[in-house]
Amino acid sequence: MSGREPTDSGHDDSILNNNEHAHHQAEALQVDADVYYAGVNNREVLACSDDDVLAQLNTILDPQFIQADPKKNEHYRVGWRSGGGSATAVVFPQTLVALWQVLKVCVSTNAIIVMQAANTGLTEGSTPSGNQYDRPVIVVNTLAMDNLYLLNRGEQVVSLPGATLHQLEKQLGEVGRAPHSVIGSSCLGASIVGGVANNSGGALVKRGPAYTELSIYAQINEHGELCLVNHLGIDLGDSPESILNNLQNGQFSQDDIPKTSKLASDREYVERIRDVEADTPSRFNADHRRLYEASGCAGKLAVFAVRLDTYPVAEQEQTFYIGTNSERELAELRRQMLRTMENIPEVGEYMHRDIFDVSKKYGKDTFLSVLHLGTDQLPKLFSIKGRIDAVLNKISWLPNAITDKCLQLMSYLFPSHLPKRLLAYREKYEHHLILKMSNQGIHEAEVFLNTFFKESPTGDFFICDKDEAQRAYLHRFAAAGAAIRYQTMREKSVGDILALDIAIPRNQLDWLEKLPPDIEQYIDKKLYYGHFFCYVFHQDYILKKGSDPSAVKKAMLNLLNQRGAKYPAEHNVGHLYEAEPDLRQFYQELDPTNTFNPGIGKMEKTKRNCSCCH
Repeated sequence: MSGREPTDSGHDDSILNNNEHAHHQAEALQVDADVYYAGVNNREVLACSDDDVLAQLNTILDPQFIQADPKKNEHYRVGWRSGGGSATAVVFPQTLVALWQVLKVCVSTNAIIVMQAANTGLTEGSTPSGNQYDRPVIVVNTLAMDNLYLLNRGEQVVSLPGATLHQLEKQLGEVGRAPHSVIGSSCLGASIVGGVANNSGGALVKRGPAYTELSIYAQINEHGELCLVNHLGIDLGDSPESILNNLQNGQFSQDDIPKTSKLASDREYVERIRDVEADTPSRFNADHRRLYEASGCAGKLAVFAVRLDTYPVAEQEQTFYIGTNSERELAELRRQMLRTMENIPEVGEYMHRDIFDVSKKYGKDTFLSVLHLGTDQLPKLFSIKGRIDAVLNKISWLPNAITDKCLQLMSYLFPSHLPKRLLAYREKYEHHLILKMSNQGIHEAEVFLNTFFKESPTGDFFICDKDEAQRAYLHRFAAAGAAIRYQTMREKSVGDILALDIAIPRNQLDWLEKLPPDIEQYIDKKLYYGHFFCYVFHQDYILKKGSDPSAVKKAMLNLLNQRGAKYPAEHNVGHLYEAEPDLRQFYQELDPTNTFNPGIGKMEKTKRNCSCCH
C-alpha cells in the first residue's frame, strides 16, 4: 500500500460534510506506520488440498478448536433464516494471536476465509453459499474472543470480535452509559463487530448506522500480502503478535486516551433524519458516506477490534402507545415531531395490525422467554436449539422444524401475555407506534400528542405504565421470529417467506406500499413493521403455495426502485442481494484477491489476481 492517510480537518461534532467526510476507501487504506506485514501472500499460490490446509491448521490450533466433520459443523455453515454451504472446516481460535495465525495459514494455502461471529444475520452473509468455490473454504468463528474495554471512564469502548451487543449493554449499564444499539429486530446474540461490518442500524432513533473510523483489522492487499492495520488510535506495540497480545489482555492505558478527530459513531444522524423534505433515505447499507475500512466491510476484512462511542443513560424515560387508522396521519405526526420538537424520540417502533396478530400468536414463546428468563442465557439457548434442529432435521420420519412446532404448541398452554390496553388498541386501530421519550422530551411529547390528537377522528394515544411499556417492546421484538414461525406452522398450506428490509425517502407521505394485482395475487400475508422515524421498514411476505419466490422478489424490487427506496437497509446484501456499484467497488478495494467472503453481493466467487482489477 502507498499514498497518504485521509485528512480529518473540518470535522464538527454535530453535522458532518457528507462529501468531505465520507472518505473514499482507496484513500482510507493507505499505508502508514500502522501497517504490519505477515510475510505471507497468496498471489502465486495454487489452492492446496483440504488435507493440506487441515494439516497446517492442526499445527497452530488444538484439535478441539477445528471441526472438519460436516455433520458436526453444520450449525456454523447454515444461515439463521436461510442459506449455507460446504466448508473444509470451521475453526474456533481462542485468542487474537491464534486468529492471526489462522489467517496466515489460509493465505499461505490460498484458502477462502469466511469470518463469522454469532451467525445471526438474515441475508446469509456469514456462512458459505453453496459449493461453487475454487479454493478450500475455512469458516473462522470469533465468539471466543469477547473482551470489552471501556475507555475514558466509559465514554468509548473497544470491542473484540466476539463481544455481543447484549454483553456491551450490560457492562455499560454498570457505569451509567448506553451502547449504540440495544435488543433489536431479530435475535439476542448479535455481535458488535458484526453490526459495524454491516452498517447495521436499529431501533434507537438518534444513533444511525453502526459506524467507526477506529479499528484494527487484517487485510490482503493488491499484492496478495497479509497485513495488519492498526487504526484503533491506541499504541499497542510494534509487531502483529505484540499488538494483538496487548489488545487481547487489555495491556494499554484505558483512561485518558487521547482524543482523535476520527469518528466512532455517526454523529450527524439526528440532523439527517430531521430533514424530512429530503428525497433520499436516511440510512441504508450501500450508502457510500458510511463505507470506511471496517465499517461496512461485510467480512472483506478480518476485524480484530473496533472502537465506538457510548452514550449517557437517560435520567427518565416514558413510553407512549399510539394507534391510528390513517397512514397519512402517522406520517404527519412523524414530520411534525422531527421538524418542530426540540427533543426527538429515543425509539419509534411501528407495527401493522397484521404483524401484531402474528407476533401475538407465533412470537409468544420468544416473548415469554425474554420476559421470564431474561436475556443473559437466551443466546446460548438459541444456539443449542440450532444444533438440535441440525440433528433432528436429518431424521427423515420426523416433521420439519420439530422444535419450533413443539415450542409453538407449548405456548398455547400459557394465558394471554399482552396488556388489555394494547389489545383494545389492536381492535380499534390498524397502525401502531411505540414511542419512547426521555428527560425533557417526555413533557414536550405529551403536550404535542394531546394537541395533535385533540380533534382526530382516526387516532389516539395513551401513556404506558412500566409493565405495558416492557410488554409492548417485547411484542415488537418477537415480530421477526414470529413471521418465520407462522410460515413454519403453515408450511403445508403456504409457500416460502420473502423478507425485505427497506429504507424509503424521507419526504414520502404515502409510506405504506400499495401492491399491484400482479404481485398481490401471489401473497398469502403481508407483514409490516419497522423503525418509523428513520423510515426503515421490515416487510415480510408469506407467499401462496406454488408461487415462485425469485419472480415475486424481482417484481417487488422493481416496485421499490420506482419508489426511490434503498435495500437492504440494515441487514446488508449477504448472498441475497446484488451489491450496488459503490458497494462493489468498496469490496474490491478492501479485498483485491477476493479471499474474504467471496460471492457476497452476488459478486464472483473466484480468485482475482488483483493488479488487473484496478
